Amino acid sequence: MKTNRRNFLKTSATTALGLSGLTVISPSVLGKPMGYVAPSDKVNLACVGIGNRGNQIIKALAATGLCNIVALCDVDMGAPQTLEVINMFPKAKHFQDFRVMFDKMGNEFEAISVATPDFSHFPVTMMGLKSGKHVYVEKPMARTFREVELMIQAAKKYPKLATQMGNQGHSEANYFQFKAWKEAGIIKDIYAVTAHMNNPRRWHGWDPNITSYPAAESIPSTLDWDVWTAQAEPHAYNKDYHNGQWRCWYDFGMGALGDWGAHTMDTVHEFLDLGLPYEVNPTLLKGHNPFFYPMSTTLEFKFPERGDMPALTLSWYDGVDNIPPVPAGYGVSEVDPNIPATNQGQVQPAKLNPGKIIYGKDLTFKGGSHGSTLSIIPEEKAKEMESMLPEVPESPSNHFANFLKACKGEEKTRSPFEIAGPLSQVFCLGVMAQWTGLKLEFDRETKQITNNPLANQVLAGMPPRKGWEEYYTL
Repeated sequence: MKTNRRNFLKTSATTALGLSGLTVISPSVLGKPMGYVAPSDKVNLACVGIGNRGNQIIKALAATGLCNIVALCDVDMGAPQTLEVINMFPKAKHFQDFRVMFDKMGNEFEAISVATPDFSHFPVTMMGLKSGKHVYVEKPMARTFREVELMIQAAKKYPKLATQMGNQGHSEANYFQFKAWKEAGIIKDIYAVTAHMNNPRRWHGWDPNITSYPAAESIPSTLDWDVWTAQAEPHAYNKDYHNGQWRCWYDFGMGALGDWGAHTMDTVHEFLDLGLPYEVNPTLLKGHNPFFYPMSTTLEFKFPERGDMPALTLSWYDGVDNIPPVPAGYGVSEVDPNIPATNQGQVQPAKLNPGKIIYGKDLTFKGGSHGSTLSIIPEEKAKEMESMLPEVPESPSNHFANFLKACKGEEKTRSPFEIAGPLSQVFCLGVMAQWTGLKLEFDRETKQITNNPLANQVLAGMPPRKGWEEYYTL
């Protein structure tokens, strides 16, 4: 099968990248209502990872009216969380192994969505790009610095393919406001940013003093645990690795930082041109252990001067008891109606929802997560500045429509790998600091940790499991 798949990758990539010169007839000419998109003019989409978060992503992609869901793939096609999606798209073909899906119907779709656990984003994405497919992948892009780097390079190698990381707020109001305020000189001379996530979303009550991984349990009859494990170091099945809990383990996920950083740091990172830090310092690690992420973490990411922008320290706070300091006149962090209620909740004493505080020489801003807009604080200063604020354009498309329109050549994605990759690598470096418990010094040019040889070696990740090496070659 491997030989056939390699041959398929070569031929399908050539075919997919060579399509051009198609004539599209206006729907109004055919008597169809404006806004109607004929099935033949929609993007044929294969979805890998269809339970839990994947369930939501597929519904959002389908709701755009711009795609045909032609294939559904999940390691557990019999689980309750996948059956709803299967029933929604009865014409879609079913697979339990994404490699089989590519082999059997790779010429029947142009794009893929990837909503598997963090660690397994990488092989699916790499196979997609090598096969000439546009790729939408959930955040963070991958679990290790090297894997993200290879995904960035693959996207450069196939520039006609659209890539999009799933930090959905990067197509909403905050994206356009931050861009407009930065260009107008409202956001300037930023020297410090605090990003915070202090609610217990998906958090666990495990004992940080554990001395081994959880004991083996019986694998559910409908689950292919071998494919779930993908290129990662093998672990015997345990329910505490599955259905969201994988996020908590170093071997599988990226903790609260990888989960929420892309929803709070994304516009700061892009529009302040942060790139990669030169130092990451863990100043608090409560419940530090070598198996799963600390119960509370504070990290300091230091970035150098960039052009006329000053050096900047970005501080990350997570944990229900690790509330960051807030400036005078902060007010209250309101609940964002655009974020599901289960993903937020005010934390005492500061009543903070997930978000950020941005400190400039002249102005201070507060903001939430995802697409939440910024406010100038205190309120008196906001009123003083009101007449100076530029007009902010509305988003022409949400994150899902933006991706599908990019597949059709109608827009450019707002979170392509060239933008989302370095942001994801910031998270990878933060995770390394959490795991080692040590300050890490990083060379932004060579992309190496310079003060800790072991950490630098682990930065690339463990060697892939036997049989999964091909995804690490461009």
